[in-house]
Amino acid sequence: MTSAHLLAAGPVKLRAQSLHGFPERHVHQVVGCSNQQRNSTLRWGRKPASKVQAISEEVVGSVAGNGTQNGNGTVSTTVPIEQSTLSVHAGESGGRCKVSDSLTTPICCTSTYYFQDTAELIAYQEGRYGSYEYGRYGNPTTRVVEEKLRELEGAEDCLVSSSGMNSATTMLLALVPAGGHIITTTDCYRRTRQFIQTVLPKMGVTATVLDPSDMGALEQALEEHDNTSVYFSESPTNPYLRCVDVPTIARLCHAKNTPICIDGTFATPINQRAIDLGADLVLHSGTKYLAGHNDVLCGALCGRSDLVAQVRAMHNVLGGTIDPHAAYLMLRGMKTLGLRVEHQNKTALEIAKRLEAHPKIDRVHYPGLPSHPDHAIAKEQMKGFGGVVSFEVKGDLWTTAKFVDSVRIPYIAPSLGGVETLIEQPTVISYWDQGPEKRAAYGIKDNLIRYSCGIEDIENLWDDIAQALDKI
Repeated sequence: MTSAHLLAAGPVKLRAQSLHGFPERHVHQVVGCSNQQRNSTLRWGRKPASKVQAISEEVVGSVAGNGTQNGNGTVSTTVPIEQSTLSVHAGESGGRCKVSDSLTTPICCTSTYYFQDTAELIAYQEGRYGSYEYGRYGNPTTRVVEEKLRELEGAEDCLVSSSGMNSATTMLLALVPAGGHIITTTDCYRRTRQFIQTVLPKMGVTATVLDPSDMGALEQALEEHDNTSVYFSESPTNPYLRCVDVPTIARLCHAKNTPICIDGTFATPINQRAIDLGADLVLHSGTKYLAGHNDVLCGALCGRSDLVAQVRAMHNVLGGTIDPHAAYLMLRGMKTLGLRVEHQNKTALEIAKRLEAHPKIDRVHYPGLPSHPDHAIAKEQMKGFGGVVSFEVKGDLWTTAKFVDSVRIPYIAPSLGGVETLIEQPTVISYWDQGPEKRAAYGIKDNLIRYSCGIEDIENLWDDIAQALDKI
């Protein structure tokens, strides 16, 4: 297909993609080669091969003999093609093969994209030709991930980035203007709180911090701050697993034209689809359950196309771009998301029940338990309650640390949602630099433990927990 054909084809939107998830330019079918797809323009004066060929003397000879083709279509044969030139262009410039029947999505490892001629570039700039321009603005592999997560969340659009924090900070910078206002909740990830309390105030942005269940305080905050740009909360929250009433929050916020962003990292779209409940945006640290193997950093934002477009524009400036390899790992992880989360849901619920009955445990925080303050909300909004259990040991900081040191299966590490079970004492791993007074102000208790269930056998995990509790 020539650029003239592309121009005649009319508008092609970037989101219009083939069955294999690549934009239109990347799926030109090679005649006589049903198993291969490649760009059709030949820059070396060779006809497309009917099958994949290794670079041989015959191929190299034909390239060198025919000379190079410049942008105007003329061929120069006055200067022989040298090895240094061939090492850069041979086998590729005549059309890069795209294997159309590969079961897995290819990793598109490129920092930039080329155009056949100026007419094609202008068509792209005017939205009449679907492709990419530069790696920071998009990638075919990454776009497949975005489409998969978009459908999982029931969203209009999705933007994947280099980390969950990048997704959160870029969203806030894009949607909250200088002098704006944010409403958020008390229980949240420390770095999110740090950004809201220390970075955004430099732009004149203020924040109201509410108890997750206080709808009266939310209503009052919306009345007092008519410049509220966004309501932002996790659900479930970190580390106490509080669940916010999304439909009620949506009703109150939308009456004031305030968009809602729910961080669904702990829930995943398997357990909760916040957009169906009324949220405008859903944010994920894809590092956790979505990728699910503790081997990649990634983040994502799904939701209304107009809001995602604003965030994407800021993202293109700030440059928190996910690497194509990381995007592929995220894509691979999501294929088993349902299986993993189902197992982790069951494991966490059973462990939470057993811990609640254990004499050496003071309190268990898990939304699947009737004792949890937001159990009724969780039952209404969630299909499963997640793989994280937080609990308080009867004892002080060092008694709790002894329990952590006594377990054998979990790794002492931050993060959650992966196939390996992880354990942490938030006081030590996340808030050690804050001191007792600040930790108390944040509600972080010295005897608190966050236990993230992996996919190990539940009886092995419980036997390990029981023997560790016996040692304190």
